[in-house]
Amino acid sequence: MTSARPEIGSSTIDSVRYAEVHKPRSELVRFPENAPLKLACGLDLKLFQIAYQTYGTLNAQKSNAVLICHALTADQHIANVHPVTRKPGWWENMVGPGRLIDTDRFFVICSNILGGCMGSTGPASFKPGTQTPYGLDFPVITISDMVDAQARLIDHLGIDNLFAVIGGSMGGMQVLEWAARYKDRVFAAMPIATAAWHSSQNIAFHEVGRQAVMADPDWCGGDYYAHDVVPKRGLAVARMAAHITYLSEEALQRKFGRSLQDRSALTFSFNADFQIESYLRYQGSSFVDRFDANSYLYITRAMDYFDMKSQYGGHLAEAFRGTKTRFCVVSFTSDWLYPTRESRAIVHALNAIAANVSFVEIESDKGHDAFLLDEPDFFKTVSGFLNAAALRRGLPASGAA
Repeated sequence: MTSARPEIGSSTIDSVRYAEVHKPRSELVRFPENAPLKLACGLDLKLFQIAYQTYGTLNAQKSNAVLICHALTADQHIANVHPVTRKPGWWENMVGPGRLIDTDRFFVICSNILGGCMGSTGPASFKPGTQTPYGLDFPVITISDMVDAQARLIDHLGIDNLFAVIGGSMGGMQVLEWAARYKDRVFAAMPIATAAWHSSQNIAFHEVGRQAVMADPDWCGGDYYAHDVVPKRGLAVARMAAHITYLSEEALQRKFGRSLQDRSALTFSFNADFQIESYLRYQGSSFVDRFDANSYLYITRAMDYFDMKSQYGGHLAEAFRGTKTRFCVVSFTSDWLYPTRESRAIVHALNAIAANVSFVEIESDKGHDAFLLDEPDFFKTVSGFLNAAALRRGLPASGAA
């Protein structure tokens, strides 16, 4: 491994974030030049690496492995302190000893997706044999490319079949691709708050975010690494716009309303008079401390390209024909980013081929991010599905050693 270049920018967290691209504080597997990843765009990605975390112990039969697929701006750190932000893992309320996805019971795996910036090969990674980041020379990737890279990781771990693949949002897209591309390797699948194709509205939101990044002078045509700058302003705006889509109007009104931020009257300026303005600015500024701008471009593009229906001749059911996987599809009533009708389309396709599928719509006013929050009915759904699937798989009951 080549040594890291001088730190980007002046802040300590910038250098810490950049170090995670090349020497992540998680497990890492590197695939040699003679084992390239064939990408959907037709190119071969050589000498790529995948960073990942595992929790729990793989049993002797290797039948208790659960793969968790992360969403757009998350990473492999689901149940441990994040090495950059020092905050708890993004699904710590779900994964861990004695929790719903019990690491005393399951061997849990989560990898940083291909194109990410926490150790897996992406645009901030060095080109093979150089100390020059790919930048926009990195090939455009797809959700299926991410899943194929994960399959290589699962092969590396010596696991033939996964007990379950679980993920929300973009993670749910990966779950669907796993169930379609690797039918014989997935016993149970839980796609949460997701869709089988990206809507024009969602593509539009992503384009606004990408244009915000690319309009930042510090983006430097995608080569900001060489100029020792980061397009923080553009990336922060992209994050602010996206974060609005993760919430619901009800949740925003309940939490913020029209409350003022640290003042008793309007300032008649463009300062953050309202609490919601201050909140969004915080979300934007904190995001740039842990995420690479070019990764944001590539990953949002991968989501935009996602369209399982078109991959299978315009018939979504064909993606799953022949499957023996057990499915539980979950949506939330206030999720307007991936509304319930898109989950129902998945369920209808599975019903059309007589797949084993259940569907639950969770009543919640927390919007798209509800799957990351404290939602008792969602917790009951996850627990019930995993326990029933584990019983069929012959795994110990919940709470058993």
